[in-house]
Amino acid sequence: MSAITEVRLRRVYDSRGKETVEATVRTEDGGVGVVGAPSGASTGAHEVKAFPTGGVATVLSGVAGPLVKRLIGLDAAHQAGFDAALHEHDGTPEFSRIGGNTATALSVACASARAVEAGVPLWKVLKRPEVDGRSFPAIVGNCLNGGRHAVGGPEIQEFIAFSSASSPEDSVRAAFAVHHEIGEALHRQLPTHALGRGDEGGWVAPIGNFVALQILADACASVRDRLRVPVYPGLDLAASEFYRDGMYRYREKAVDAEGQVALVAEMVDRFSLRYVEDPFAEEDFHSFAALTRAVGGKTLVVGDDLYTTSRARVERGAAEKSSNAVLIKVNQVGTLTDTLATVDFSRAHHMETIASHRSGDLPQGWLAHLAVGAGSAGIKCGLLGGERVAKLNELLSVAAATGAD
Repeated sequence: MSAITEVRLRRVYDSRGKETVEATVRTEDGGVGVVGAPSGASTGAHEVKAFPTGGVATVLSGVAGPLVKRLIGLDAAHQAGFDAALHEHDGTPEFSRIGGNTATALSVACASARAVEAGVPLWKVLKRPEVDGRSFPAIVGNCLNGGRHAVGGPEIQEFIAFSSASSPEDSVRAAFAVHHEIGEALHRQLPTHALGRGDEGGWVAPIGNFVALQILADACASVRDRLRVPVYPGLDLAASEFYRDGMYRYREKAVDAEGQVALVAEMVDRFSLRYVEDPFAEEDFHSFAALTRAVGGKTLVVGDDLYTTSRARVERGAAEKSSNAVLIKVNQVGTLTDTLATVDFSRAHHMETIASHRSGDLPQGWLAHLAVGAGSAGIKCGLLGGERVAKLNELLSVAAATGAD
């Protein structure tokens, strides 16, 4: 038994300067895990509640004491039992009493402590039975921001470099190169404008959706030619954010669901998109299925707000053949056990997984271990900013340790 001897919770701040919770878990044999929970800006309606009413202050003043007492003495090697205790202590389906972020920090800290105690990397603690640790995820890198991440930019939330070289080193290098080329292109096209970066490090510019997509596609093509690395455009539309009264409202035009299927399918063909996330409103399983039938053989059609890492919602998506990929965010469900149940179900039903950060994140690398351990097809973690680069550097460290680079 790997008994837990100490649990602590404290207030820290994420990359957007928002309060969140950091958990420390220690075991009797020297294991220690210290993990802070990320927070999203564009959140799905079916996510668990990030914090109880009153936020982090409520967690620290009212929740922490009784919760810590509940966890002391548990076996850190029994992740499912630890996570079940979090659910039982909270007693609600949406973690409204302790908060999904509190649960996430504790759950991942428990696994991290177990890994340290066992003297193995975290990905081995999280490893699924079918995963050998020699296959590495593509880089899903946010290069240009819009939507909730960048006021004044395009309606589409993220313009992505999807970099899938056999070597993680090459994938990371190519994704950064695309980001840099986009910056150069924007400065050429908008020489008198003040250009900045959004929450996740992507460029922000006062341009339309299709101008931004063309800039992205051109940068990917240039980097492919120069570095000989397979890097292609991708999008996270976060379409729920601009869906109103039955229409998807772009600044260029408004389209209904059928028109959105046609429009996104046209983008896939015209710009060789290899990744399309949340192209429809979060309840529209039907339109997701229509797009997957049309272009699923050419690109990943990824559900985030559609699924919110919930196995029950992924089960519906599998039954309706709504997508061929599922975005995975631990704090959407609150525990590693719930997350890995969704990962396992997705794999069993031939749906890829993409391990993802949140827009408000911290400079820690555990997401890279989740991506490798889960055998995910991609890791979505942004590109620039210390909290994003930490995940990429950790992925490279894991690759070096396994001889993949």
